Amino acid sequence: MSPTPVTDASRSVTSLAGEVPVAGWRAAFPPAQWLAAYQTKWLANDAIAGVTLAAYGIPVSLAYASLAGLPPQYGIYCYLVGGLFYALFGSSRQLAIGPTSAISMLVGVTVAGMAQGDPGRWASIAALTALCIAVMCVLAWLFRLSSLVNFISETILLGFKAGAALTIAMTQLPKLFGVQGGGHGFFESVVTLAGQLPDTNFAVLAFGLAALAVLLLGEKFLPGRPVALFVVVISILVLSMTPLGQLGFKIVGALPQGLPDFKLPDLRVQDVDGVIPLAFACLLLAYVESVSAARALAQARGYEIDPRQELLGLGAANLAAGFFQAYPVAGGLSQSSVNDKAGAKTPLALVFASVTIGLCLLYLTGLLYNLPNVVLAAIVLVAVKGLVNIGELRHLWRVSRFEFGVSMVAFAGVLLLGILKGVIVAVLVSMLLLIRRAAHPHVAFLGRIPGSQRVYSDIERNADNEAVPGALLFRVEASLLYFNVEHVRDAVWQRIRTTPGPLSLVVCDLSTSPTVDLAGARMLAKLHQELKAAGVRLRLVAAHAAARDILRAEGLEESIGYFGRRITVADVIDEFQGRASP
Repeated sequence: MSPTPVTDASRSVTSLAGEVPVAGWRAAFPPAQWLAAYQTKWLANDAIAGVTLAAYGIPVSLAYASLAGLPPQYGIYCYLVGGLFYALFGSSRQLAIGPTSAISMLVGVTVAGMAQGDPGRWASIAALTALCIAVMCVLAWLFRLSSLVNFISETILLGFKAGAALTIAMTQLPKLFGVQGGGHGFFESVVTLAGQLPDTNFAVLAFGLAALAVLLLGEKFLPGRPVALFVVVISILVLSMTPLGQLGFKIVGALPQGLPDFKLPDLRVQDVDGVIPLAFACLLLAYVESVSAARALAQARGYEIDPRQELLGLGAANLAAGFFQAYPVAGGLSQSSVNDKAGAKTPLALVFASVTIGLCLLYLTGLLYNLPNVVLAAIVLVAVKGLVNIGELRHLWRVSRFEFGVSMVAFAGVLLLGILKGVIVAVLVSMLLLIRRAAHPHVAFLGRIPGSQRVYSDIERNADNEAVPGALLFRVEASLLYFNVEHVRDAVWQRIRTTPGPLSLVVCDLSTSPTVDLAGARMLAKLHQELKAAGVRLRLVAAHAAARDILRAEGLEESIGYFGRRITVADVIDEFQGRASP
């Protein structure tokens, strides 16, 4: 059979997909990989995608900057530098980097208490937070900590995102109704808004609802198109050319023209109490959201990303944000989908987007003067709608009420405590859930499967399984480690006490316990002594090689009997019933 021919195109795709192992400096600098395989015909795709992403990102970034409590231009700076520097170190071809709703809200509500009402201090703290995230990303990359984020379960994130969406929406509804709003926390904001509803500015409300309708229709019928830019342009024209501007509309006003200056934040970490927890919370959100979006796009396009390399990409993007008067950035699925659907082939699309945004900052900022704030509120409301996944919550309710309850704990934590503390609650609940599962593994008690002679399974899940008279068989469906051995021992003794009839044999099947530590070995030794005192013999079977080593080192083979790799539960039961001798 002749070998399959390899075309230039397939070589390029293979190289870009990262299927060929890359080592050295090229592994940490992805452009050295994808630029070598770049095809000229992709240039037009990347250029169009970059301009489209800029058209989408400018109005969205203006809206998100208001969530962060910063002047509108700071959101544009996030898109300007974040994507440009991510393109140098990120492993995704289509991920778009910029401000996100959750991180913007997290920065806004947290920095408010640190800034003491000083706008300059507010901006410096936001930039300092981005620099702290960059340092954390580099440290996590150096120590290979990218897998730690997997400890935060999707269940927790589902509830957290829903709570964050409602919290963010509550900050924008007063703008939609044309009232002042206020209040600390979600529920107080609801009460405050309810009290201000009689003062609703109906002209602002009607304008905002019209913008919402157009945005929602565009999202449904024109996915991936910069509908938000169209809404922004039309709203500016309407307010500029009609008397509506005299009916109480709040507008963006003048934006500074030109590119942001390169400068260090005016504050240091020791000057701001609480900036490290804020940076850590932002990093968790940024990394989880970025990697999730990057993986989804990579799977659709047939390549893989490097989660560890994404730490460098995010670190570079946030480093640039901190030096160029922006605030923490991340990759988001919505802006990345725009980039992808517009035809982006490589991260060069982000470079074109940054160039387009830079040109707009240099020459077009004056056109945004009459942009009404209610339109920015409408953009945010449509954006955060995607954070609430009703279908997945319903599925969770059907599949596991316990997991649904855990999700609701994260949901309530955000609403009651705010986004920053809600992130901490989500992390703690994830850790506690993991510890609970590890510390309370399922102990399966086995019975013979009807019709078989040598096959045993969990009698609790299969009520027709046949118990072995005079014997108790159990299997721990986890490693035997210091923090779960007491639970296992208690479960075994509880079963022994409730087993009818006399017992002569207890068999511990270790086939599902890949690891046994010193505490696990000593628990088995103690169980053997207790059973022996009661006239019951303990046998161990199907232990893995590493587990056998530590069990033998503790002297269990001399006291309990042979438990080599060839002996099974069926062998021990046959011996017990006098049918065979292992």
